[in-house]
Amino acid sequence: MGGEATVVKNAGSHYLLSELPAWDLFPAVLRGKVRLQRSGATNPVAVGDRVRYESDGVPTEEHPAVIKEIFPRENYLIRRSTNLSRQSHVIAANLDQAVIIVSLFFPEIKLPFLDRILVTCEVYKVPVLIVLAKVDLYRDVAPEMIEAFRRIYEGAGYPVVETSVRTGEGIETLRERCRDRINLFTGESGVGKSSLIKALDPALDPKIGQISEAHLQGKHTTSLYEMYHLASGGFVIDTPGLRGFGLVDLGKEEISKYFPEMLRVMDDCRFVPCTHTHEPGCAVKEALEAGQISAERYNSYLGMLEEDKKFR
Repeated sequence: MGGEATVVKNAGSHYLLSELPAWDLFPAVLRGKVRLQRSGATNPVAVGDRVRYESDGVPTEEHPAVIKEIFPRENYLIRRSTNLSRQSHVIAANLDQAVIIVSLFFPEIKLPFLDRILVTCEVYKVPVLIVLAKVDLYRDVAPEMIEAFRRIYEGAGYPVVETSVRTGEGIETLRERCRDRINLFTGESGVGKSSLIKALDPALDPKIGQISEAHLQGKHTTSLYEMYHLASGGFVIDTPGLRGFGLVDLGKEEISKYFPEMLRVMDDCRFVPCTHTHEPGCAVKEALEAGQISAERYNSYLGMLEEDKKFR
């Protein structure tokens, strides 16, 4: 027997598959020469990958299914190590949405970090939803900062949802946004990602351990990324909290193309190519001066140009 399925957990050389949208997990291994996409990444098979498998009967831990083929990806999200190595890692593949969780305080937000993730999502064609977490902690003391944040990112073209696990604000909206989609949840360490996932589906917390024990018997259970089924519909791929996010394979002349608000005006620049830094007749700088592009996003762009030089 055999069929097509999606990788829902990657635990070293062992995998868990399910024939989505059904949620019925079974173990699999990768054997022989399987043609892999050349992404230069450390993990050729990622959570979210769609695969063809074969099995002698119902797969078990002792007799797992065998992955025979990995289908081309519709999209994927990749990050490069923040050191000077060229090593990169595919976070997940075939995503309907990346849910990027940020908090203005506790921890204090780093906009260049958020903008690197957003640029990477644009490069690999992953739709984005920005979730502003813990708003109950700072709405009363810094409402103007929430408005400023929304102005920057909604102005760039990204939807923003305000949430609070403590008060329940925005949780139903987020649940609806995630329904019937494969959602990658990501964000900086400490932003409250795990609490949000539990708020979406309180039953998920105990299931996390059960998946490993029931299907992998405690072996190979260290997994950076894992997919979970939401009771309300849809799937969540959880990621560990990020402390850095290096851009992958972008030349300095390309970076501005992945800022949607710059892309809208750059065809009007006098010079092509234009770095949008010093050239006369630059439509991006004119939009910046007119308030159509935020200074914060433009400064992130300049930082990426500088970072690009370090990797040349």
